[in-house]
Amino acid sequence: MDKIIARKREQQELEKLYYDGRPEFVVVYGRRRVGKTFLIREYFRDRLSFYHTALSPYDDIEAESALERQLFNFHSSLLKYGGEDFIPPVNWMEAFERLEALLEKNRTGRRMVVFIDELPWLDTQKSGFLPAFEHFWNGWGAGQDDLMLIVCGSATSWIEDKLLNNVGGLYGRMTYQMKLSPMTLSECVEFYADRGLELSLYDQLQYYMIMGGIPYYMSMLSPGKSLAANVDLLFFNKESRLRDEFDRLFNSLFRNPDHYKSVIRLLGRKRIGYTRKEIAESTGIPYGGGLTKIMKSLEANDFVMLYKPFGGSRDDVRYKLTDPFLMFYLNFVDGAKVTSDGYWSQFENTPKLYAWRGFAFENLCFCHLSEIKRALGISGVYSESSVWIQRGEDGRRGTQVDMLIDRADRVIDLCEMKFTEGEYSVDKDEDLALRNRRQVFMGETRTRKAVHLVLITTYGLVRNRWSSVYQNVITAEDLIGQ
Repeated sequence: MDKIIARKREQQELEKLYYDGRPEFVVVYGRRRVGKTFLIREYFRDRLSFYHTALSPYDDIEAESALERQLFNFHSSLLKYGGEDFIPPVNWMEAFERLEALLEKNRTGRRMVVFIDELPWLDTQKSGFLPAFEHFWNGWGAGQDDLMLIVCGSATSWIEDKLLNNVGGLYGRMTYQMKLSPMTLSECVEFYADRGLELSLYDQLQYYMIMGGIPYYMSMLSPGKSLAANVDLLFFNKESRLRDEFDRLFNSLFRNPDHYKSVIRLLGRKRIGYTRKEIAESTGIPYGGGLTKIMKSLEANDFVMLYKPFGGSRDDVRYKLTDPFLMFYLNFVDGAKVTSDGYWSQFENTPKLYAWRGFAFENLCFCHLSEIKRALGISGVYSESSVWIQRGEDGRRGTQVDMLIDRADRVIDLCEMKFTEGEYSVDKDEDLALRNRRQVFMGETRTRKAVHLVLITTYGLVRNRWSSVYQNVITAEDLIGQ
């Protein structure tokens, strides 16, 4: 069995469910490439009674052939586990009846683990899949104390609509749901060590800012190569494995991906994001249900986040791009014409690279709010994180705070995020600017809470006559948990 890196909590939960001694219907979902299939397949490798993975319906040129192909593929999986019918099932009701018969025939007294991967792909148009699946679980599976059914899917909005929030035959039937998120920095460090990658703190952060803790992407890194060489190899050579990943990702998730791509490309332009109205106006997508479905799907896949600026109204609610890989791709890969080796190295010490690093590090910090709270000693304190934007009289943005932590213990942390190659140093002008920013925030919001300034940076803060402006300093080691 291949070694499962990190995912310790998830493995503990799976083991507990395995030995519960009752029927289990487990739903595992999350962003594509995050490692869902690997986790389940490898953890239960020697204990699987049946394993099936669906065919991507988006590869079908003729939609009417999708059902036939999926049923034939399911039939092939049945045969691998001892199925005796030589003619493929004609519909999903028959397919699941055959699965029931197979499991009954092969029952040994130990737990039967059934894993169906990419379940949403089986629900092709007019296929009758969902009623048949409901009947399989409600009519047979829910009565089998030795059955553990695990279904998995990357089409996260389908999982939420059809399973988690089902109001029909599957309402309340799931016994456990597991959303697999990208790896944290701490888990990435463990992953790198297992792969023989010796990395500085600075490069560990940069790799996260590029790949976002996605194991599939990180597994492609070559030990012994520099960060620049790895980036060139994966993105900017003619045969680079991730050069076309943007299109592959969206084409595999959505039936009509062009609108989803246009929204993502728009969100990539501005770090504070856009309101729903601005998205509709800029993309031409109707403001109603179509846009609602798109934004819900992008949010469910952890590509974007919905937030309300501190002190804002419902009209101020914004969507912002949060997936690090997509941020990097849109900034440097999308539309790039590579004419020579060493393409990535040309960006070193350029304003474009500095701007991206600043934006990407801010996003990395939002992805590690739990670690930031732990470093501040407030893990058990309820808090809400947001952004604060001052509006000038002419409607233009004034002072802005890119991360604000509003705490229930009557403290508000205004966080400054600085990605640097060495210790960060505050000078006289910055000291004054920070004090003014805090004063403007307190005056504009009229908060009665204490307002602290927090620095989040790579290696720490140079102590000088102005450094005391920060009440707390959080480093990369804090974010990793070292």
